Amino acid sequence: MKIWILDTKAPSHRLVRLNCENHSDFTYLGDLDDNELSRFFLKLQDDIDVEKNIKLLKYYGYLHLFIITK
Repeated sequence: MKIWILDTKAPSHRLVRLNCENHSDFTYLGDLDDNELSRFFLKLQDDIDVEKNIKLLKYYGYLHLFIITK
C-alpha cells in the first residue's frame, strides 16, 4: 500500500498523519506491505494496536495517530 506521511512533533506529543493518497504537505513514505507497516507502527510506539490500525488505514484510506510523549 502506498503511504504518504505528515509527522508533526511537539515537546508533549506527536501527531502522525498517514494517507493512501498524495497530499501537498505530505511526504511519500513508501509502498509498504503489512509487515513493513507493523514495524513502522511499533517504531512509533511499542504498545500500539498494530492490527487495528492497519485495518483502519486500509478501510478509510487515512489514519491519524496522536502519540503522547512519555
